[in-house]
Amino acid sequence: MRPIYGDVRGLRAAQRGALERTYRRKVSPDQVVSTELARHLCALSREIGRQVGVLLTRDGAVSKVIVGDARQLEIPDIGRLRGGPGRFRRLRLVHTHLRGEGLSTDDLNDLALLRLDLVAVVQAEADGAAGAIEVAYLAPSAAGAAAPEAANDKGVGAEAPFLRVEAPQVYALELDFAATIREVEREFGRYRGGREATKERALVIGVRPEDDHFAETVELVRSAGVEVAGKLRQRRSRVHPRTVVGRGKLTDIVLQSMRAGAEVAIFDIDLKPAQARAFEDATGLKAIDRTQLILDVFAQRARSRDGKLQVELAQLRYSLPRLTEKDAGLSRLTGGIGGRGPGETVLEVGRRRIRDRIRNLERQVEKLSRQRDVARSRRRDRRVPVLSLIGYTNAGKSTLLNALTRSEVETAGKLFVTLDPTSRRIRFPREGEVVITDTVGFIAELPPDLVRAFRATLEELGDADLLLHVVDAADQGWRAKVEAVERLIAELSLNTKPLLVVLNKCDLVTEEHARRMAGQLDAVAVSARTRAGFRRLIDRAEEAMGRAAPLLPGVRLGRGAAAAR
Repeated sequence: MRPIYGDVRGLRAAQRGALERTYRRKVSPDQVVSTELARHLCALSREIGRQVGVLLTRDGAVSKVIVGDARQLEIPDIGRLRGGPGRFRRLRLVHTHLRGEGLSTDDLNDLALLRLDLVAVVQAEADGAAGAIEVAYLAPSAAGAAAPEAANDKGVGAEAPFLRVEAPQVYALELDFAATIREVEREFGRYRGGREATKERALVIGVRPEDDHFAETVELVRSAGVEVAGKLRQRRSRVHPRTVVGRGKLTDIVLQSMRAGAEVAIFDIDLKPAQARAFEDATGLKAIDRTQLILDVFAQRARSRDGKLQVELAQLRYSLPRLTEKDAGLSRLTGGIGGRGPGETVLEVGRRRIRDRIRNLERQVEKLSRQRDVARSRRRDRRVPVLSLIGYTNAGKSTLLNALTRSEVETAGKLFVTLDPTSRRIRFPREGEVVITDTVGFIAELPPDLVRAFRATLEELGDADLLLHVVDAADQGWRAKVEAVERLIAELSLNTKPLLVVLNKCDLVTEEHARRMAGQLDAVAVSARTRAGFRRLIDRAEEAMGRAAPLLPGVRLGRGAAAAR
């Protein structure tokens, strides 16, 4: 006996037998459905007063027989699709309708979300005969047509990327199924072809009600070395508790991923483990949230042993609670974005070994903290002034350090280029040494596990004589970023430290704009690229530290710079 799926309550033995015998039927590979099978389904559908459907394989065999109710039919679990973007399920759905309605929104959503080859509806006439047939399949050329910034949560409408074919009778349907699906797969394969094989492609998905962090998430994706295949927005008052976005948007995501050859969906929020798993099950895409994305960037940027230890600790702390359930999302850690660095060993160890590793890393980070404290104590004994550069990521802190000390610290127009703290010394004739320290950039909603892991590094800020808060004058979102840095300063209990705001990149804005911003922030305006404003910066720094004598008496800025420590 073969199973009958769906609502089989109240069926007589003869009706069950007729449904089971459906498995014996076969359809020619070039047919959507045979006239005989359509008649059989319609007769059964009228007899039991419910929709009846079958899933057919490419060779025309019946894979599953499904019974619904009078209005709809629910497809049973057919497993997760493997094989990458643009792949099809190699199954087509043919089912009956009892009320003369055509393909429904649910039919089209199932077609896209399950990546079926095709969906067909046959009208069951009152006498049990097979009437008109309507067919839909994905159209590759329109697979990205859904508006990427659509804000509604409705199903796919008539404008969605599907091709439809209708006929008044099944035998009159002019559609060669085998040739059609070969052409559709060829077209989708063309979108996948020609891509850089070593570079992942991702859809960036925004679900916040406002524009907060979406552009930043896109930049984080690029900083992670992932190609942005597309952007989609769904402004919701609240996140969908199960799949993050609504069913209609899920369909848009699947269609655009197939069109763009994307394998990953990256969200601008943090996801619960169950949400990530449900989204992956629904779309076949790997789900990455904001914290996982930031951790991935940090894993790529860590160069020193200290940095690698701290990143590994943050990754394991993030992963551990996601291992407490039966988390199919473990596949997200097998490689690529979200799986670089030490975090990829998660698959090789159990929860107990992960906890042991976390404890071991915590001991090493604590030892690192003590070593740094000894170094800071020596500096304090020598009374060496320390200036720490802080600020939002990509504000130009490392470039400013290079310009002040004539160093060659790595810089780039990406987020989190600097991860390991860097210190440089400048020797002055009267004041001796001044140490300038460059630290990891801040970001809004910095993951708590990352803050905890980098505690030993951030402790360096607590020993600074002056914090130089570097702000990007050319950034239109500077207000929100200044507030984010101020919140983090307070969280780190650094708000009692002397602080000077440094308005950087003033060469990219007008003098009036720089003057107005500097007045609002009580900042000193400089350009690390042109070195403009440095004299004023040094004057303001000595005032902020309460020095009676100038730091640079009669010495031109940049001369006498000592070798980096």
